[in-house]
Amino acid sequence: MYQIGIDLGGTNISVGLVDDTMRILKKRKIPTQVPRSAKAIVQDAWALTQALIKEEGLSFSDIRWVGLGAPGSSNVQTGVLEFADNLFLENVPMVPLLEEAFHCPAFIENDANAAVYGEYLTGAAKNCHFVVLLTLGTGVGSGILLDGKIYRGCNDAGGECGHMVIRVGGRPCNCGRQGCFETYASATGLKKTTQEAMKKHPESQLWQLVQGDLEKVNGKTAFDGKRIHDAIATQVVEEYLADLGTGIVNIVNIFQPDILCLGGGISKEGDAIIKPLEALLIAQRYSRNARVQTVLRVAALGNDAGIIGAAMIGKLYAWKG
Repeated sequence: MYQIGIDLGGTNISVGLVDDTMRILKKRKIPTQVPRSAKAIVQDAWALTQALIKEEGLSFSDIRWVGLGAPGSSNVQTGVLEFADNLFLENVPMVPLLEEAFHCPAFIENDANAAVYGEYLTGAAKNCHFVVLLTLGTGVGSGILLDGKIYRGCNDAGGECGHMVIRVGGRPCNCGRQGCFETYASATGLKKTTQEAMKKHPESQLWQLVQGDLEKVNGKTAFDGKRIHDAIATQVVEEYLADLGTGIVNIVNIFQPDILCLGGGISKEGDAIIKPLEALLIAQRYSRNARVQTVLRVAALGNDAGIIGAAMIGKLYAWKG
């Protein structure tokens, strides 16, 4: 038997066919195209799944269950996606929609919770008991494992580190607050910071990197500019790392995890972000004299963590049979 893992993000819908050894056999993705209805999103996920099982010579009867990792807060008991600001969805019965489309049991989990579970099962956090994963994508997702168990709080909405404020009166966030961590530390936030800097500095080489088109700026642009020693790009990267580091130190001070993993596209910068963040963490963490300290590391599974975690999440829900 096999499981389907769906990693639903503000940018892409990624679907994977996962076997019982937690190996992804096939995967596909398409743009999420927000805003649009939850039913349309589920239909796209079903179509991707149909293509995957056909390629493997399987049928839907070979699928044990489907797991969905979705941004925002979800009620894992009722299967309702209660609030997902980056998808512009509220109080949507995602699990009933999935079960109607797939004709098998379905489960929902926060996307970062699914990703941290994937890293815990077979990635960078394997054999760790206290884990935090930050995914730096459209927003900042955060998954937390405490003593090997996903932390959800009293209402399944716990662990939204992306919506702690790091700048009072700062950028407006889709959640309704201002100055949220994700408005600065996400790939979207970095893109905005880069664009703002470029508008102020037409002399920057960043303009050449994007052929003079601000719409071509992405989360990698500033790092590319820093690599060619552009002064403005270097300032943008330093500002970004300061904001990201502020949130990381806050999180470490609260949870003191064994490991804090960084996922999402920006994590591909590797040591270019890990080394300065480690230095900042050493300088600012409250636990400066502790014998054991949090390890900062890039997530090992990359974008596969969310798919694997979502696919295997059904193991946590024996109540559904």
